[in-house]
Amino acid sequence: MAFLNALPGAVAEGLIWGLMAIGVYISYKILDIADLSVDGSICTGMCVCAVLIAAGVPAWLSMIVAFVAGAVAGVVTGLFHTALGIPAILAGILTQLILYSVNLTVLGGRSLIQISSREYSLVLNMGNNPMAIVAAVIIIAVVIIGLWLFFYTEVGLTLKSTGDNPDMSRAQGVNVSFNKVLGLAISNGVVALAGSLLAQYKGSANINEGRGAIVVGLAAIFIGLSVSLKIKPNFVVSLIGVVGGGIVYYVIYNIVIMLGLKTDFLKMFSALIVAVFLAVPYIKTRYFTKQKPLPVADEKDGGDGNA
Repeated sequence: MAFLNALPGAVAEGLIWGLMAIGVYISYKILDIADLSVDGSICTGMCVCAVLIAAGVPAWLSMIVAFVAGAVAGVVTGLFHTALGIPAILAGILTQLILYSVNLTVLGGRSLIQISSREYSLVLNMGNNPMAIVAAVIIIAVVIIGLWLFFYTEVGLTLKSTGDNPDMSRAQGVNVSFNKVLGLAISNGVVALAGSLLAQYKGSANINEGRGAIVVGLAAIFIGLSVSLKIKPNFVVSLIGVVGGGIVYYVIYNIVIMLGLKTDFLKMFSALIVAVFLAVPYIKTRYFTKQKPLPVADEKDGGDGNA
């Protein structure tokens, strides 16, 4: 009974983190970049949205501004990587560090700002989980449709090709550097949009929110794709699967909490989920088929669902 009572909340929060995972999917699967700046950009989305709502700005407009703020963060990461030649993973870490100071400044030096649904008109909130689920589903549907339309334009297709084979794309006259910056901007924009929803759902924005967000995003991706790619491996189905992975992750997360796991171990639990889903393809090939797996350093993770 306790699980059933907690299930709507787990689904609502899982949908929000599923939207965040869509942003991670764009950088990790489409661009083939491990972007760690999302830990900072999700917090940026929360802080920007919460501060604007507290200042009287409508929630929907605050969400748009949060998206733009996240996109700017992605541009910074992209320029660090393409214009300055910094490895992508280090560029993300640098942006993440910069965003901590930016987020603290946005909050006016405070570590927390609250936006209660009793005082402000919010798109969704924790006090009404059924409506929160409906609102989250609508927003996610709009994002998925928008991404589907974009990635089948000429620019979107060249962005996909940049992730698949940057050298071939460059030889075909594609501006690979621009595509990487654009892709990271879209990725972090979606992540920040998820952050704006999370701030409204929780009723607050905390400077320490977002730590380990990349782990949750990756967990949702691997959980979702392990199922969706067996159904129909295309772009939209993959995105829906990623959102479903976020829901599954948070349902499991709540079950583990109910079983009495100390909150000190929750981050370790998240990391182990990702490790398991990363290891399954290798273990399956290594121990259950006759095919000899490639050395781990030489493998390029496939199954991006773009077929």
